[in-house]
Amino acid sequence: SGAKGAEVIVSGKLRGQRAKAMKFSDGLMIHSGDPINYYIDSAVRHVELRQGVLGIRVKIMLPHDINGKMGPEKPLPDCVTILEQKEEEVPTTPTVTAPLSGPAMAGAAPPPELM
Repeated sequence: SGAKGAEVIVSGKLRGQRAKAMKFSDGLMIHSGDPINYYIDSAVRHVELRQGVLGIRVKIMLPHDINGKMGPEKPLPDCVTILEQKEEEVPTTPTVTAPLSGPAMAGAAPPPELM
C-alpha cells in the first residue's frame, strides 16, 4: 500500500531441467546510488522443491514521507521543488541620501549634483 514500485525475481528450475530466472517489475524502481539504502526494502527466500531450490527475491520501493512513518524523510536527489516568487515592494518616491560630512570628507570635492 503506497509503494512506488516493486520487483520480483524468481530463479531456479522453473520448467524443465535447466535453471532460469524470471523478472517481474512494475512502477518506479531505482537501482543505484545512495538512495537505494533508504528507499528500497528487499527480501530473499529459498523454496525447496522436489526438483531443486527456487530463489525468490523481492524489492519494494518506498514512497517519500515527510514524517518518516511510511517511507524515508529524505527526498530523492532528483526531486525539484519550485518556490513561489516573493512579492517585492516597489518604492513610490526615490530616496535621496545626504552627503557625508565630517573629517573623512573634508578635502574631497562635493558631489556633482550639489555644484
